[in-house]
Amino acid sequence: MPKLKTNSGAKKRFKLTGTGKLKRKKAFTSHILTKKSPKRKRNLRQSTLVHKSDMSNIKRLLPNL
Repeated sequence: MPKLKTNSGAKKRFKLTGTGKLKRKKAFTSHILTKKSPKRKRNLRQSTLVHKSDMSNIKRLLPNL
């Protein structure tokens, strides 16, 4: 059986927590920040967990997690 390849983009974007959940960064933080409120930008800095309906797709991209 051949080796399983990890998706390079996914390994840079997701981290596994101690309980086995996947952590991700929030989107919409790269540009056009002037129209976003300070509260919104502050909340976008925090990381969050991947939704359970997306977990199977991401686990397929990261077979060695």
